[in-house]
Amino acid sequence: MRLIRTDRFLEHDPGPGHPEHPGRLAAIYRDLDARPLAGTEFAAPRKASDEEITRVHTADHLRVIEATRGIASSRLDSDTTTSAASAEAARLAAGAMLSAVEQVMSGESHGAFALVRPPGHHAEVGAAMGFCLYNNVAVAAQFALDHLGVKRVVIVDPDVHHGNGTQHSFYDRKDVLYISSHRYPFYPGTGWFDEVGVGRGEGYTVNLPMPGGMGDADFLHLYRRVVDPIVAAFEPELVLVSAGFDTWKLDPLGGMAVTERGFRELFGVFAGWAERHCPGRIALALEGGYDLAGLVNGVRAAVESVTGDEVAERSGAAPGGLDPIDFLDVGVRTRDVAERAHAALARYWPT
Repeated sequence: MRLIRTDRFLEHDPGPGHPEHPGRLAAIYRDLDARPLAGTEFAAPRKASDEEITRVHTADHLRVIEATRGIASSRLDSDTTTSAASAEAARLAAGAMLSAVEQVMSGESHGAFALVRPPGHHAEVGAAMGFCLYNNVAVAAQFALDHLGVKRVVIVDPDVHHGNGTQHSFYDRKDVLYISSHRYPFYPGTGWFDEVGVGRGEGYTVNLPMPGGMGDADFLHLYRRVVDPIVAAFEPELVLVSAGFDTWKLDPLGGMAVTERGFRELFGVFAGWAERHCPGRIALALEGGYDLAGLVNGVRAAVESVTGDEVAERSGAAPGGLDPIDFLDVGVRTRDVAERAHAALARYWPT
């Protein structure tokens, strides 16, 4: 598995006290250097070109981001700020996901993880938003569809915040199945059950809005009971993951209760989709996660889930010899989410 990284991502600095600070990624890099993971190797990203970025974003948006080059601080929205090096970091972040997709589609790597900043899933077609400049996963999905012969892409987004930008990028499309589990009501205010797509894309957006406090069994119940049959029917040729870890039990922005073990099994579900439908063709992009311990543990668990032989759906057992999390042992609130999702999606998918 390729882990795509560069210290240039650390040069994007939104300013003192900002939750999306360089120390997040520095902590991940230190952990991976100190405790290397078997089956992984590091690789450098390439830059995304103007043409690759504007397959998703407007030319005006590209100009706005590029205009921040060399400027100490530019505010793009209420919580999205750039520094002098942010435009370059953002172009490399989008390029890192392009590199990841190229490598898994060519068979050069069995899975890839773009360890990037700034994150991307809130970035709209024409606007930066929610710490995000370019939508790294959306740019990669469009590139795979345009240039790599891919016909069907699954994008799964388990970040605690709904990926409004990714949803809107493909809302009228049937070649991208977008799936998001997220806290609701919560920033950015989108992602209700009835947001299922429009036109040819109707039914190809799956939202799982969840109340706060949900933990390991809740997430696994929803992904196995609601999402797994939909992915099986869609038969993806590429699995992309907006890998957010702000559902961690101690995350200061999240309000959820996922543990390291939960991350391991949840990302094992995503790896299992790739194993069943498109072996090796899974690429992850780092999104949120604002407690350093949760971020480090989550990334390690996600990588082990993609590289481990014993993971998730392939065997049905939890990694490391643990008993699997009993995803049937969930409360009324989780069952309510599942029932409402079933009701919203029943006309489109077997659920």
